[in-house]
Amino acid sequence: MRLRLPEERPTEPPTGYKIAHPVLSQDGTRAGFTGVSLGGALPYGVVDEARCVYGRRHRAPHRRCDCGFHCVHESAVAEAMLCTTEHRAAVLLEVSVLGAYIRFERGFRYARQRVRSADVGPCGCGAVAAALADAGWGRPGWRALTAACAGCVRGRTSLSLASFARLAGEGLRVRAAGRPVAGVEGPEGATAGPGVAELVAEAALLQARLDWFQSQLGQLYDRGTQG
Repeated sequence: MRLRLPEERPTEPPTGYKIAHPVLSQDGTRAGFTGVSLGGALPYGVVDEARCVYGRRHRAPHRRCDCGFHCVHESAVAEAMLCTTEHRAAVLLEVSVLGAYIRFERGFRYARQRVRSADVGPCGCGAVAAALADAGWGRPGWRALTAACAGCVRGRTSLSLASFARLAGEGLRVRAAGRPVAGVEGPEGATAGPGVAELVAEAALLQARLDWFQSQLGQLYDRGTQG
């Protein structure tokens, strides 16, 4: 006799939590995330469907495979993963579990998801993040991003948190520790405009980049006069 797993038919999509690295496409037109373990080679959008990482033709999640999106039930469990050295630069995601899923003791393995929010940790210097900047690594066609304050962005490719949320689309909310949410959906389902906190962060980021460019121009000028 073949045993079958009990079926669940929830009235609302289950909520889960996971960690991931924010990424920006090479041409700067798309934003998304990439996983920290099994599916790290396949960047995904805010709303996306899982694919088998082994290239098999079955639909995810397959009972005899590890494919599919993965998440845990509790945010505290996902946050604990951010303490490890290799995951310090990742962000915490809250997701809606969509489509078929397999429930485990600590989480889900599932077919589709919607990333509802992303919590960005502090900059490497300890300051509150104002942007997501080039982390110095990536995947083919995608640049990985990491939290950065206005003073540490310098000349790196970067996006403010609100700009990343708008580029990713689908009502994604992005926030830094100690800062209001950026990219919140309005009552009509459209993304609301940036608030005071987001505009201040944008201004600080632009000023930091302007200061960096001025310092570079000053160095070029000095070299020209000495040459």
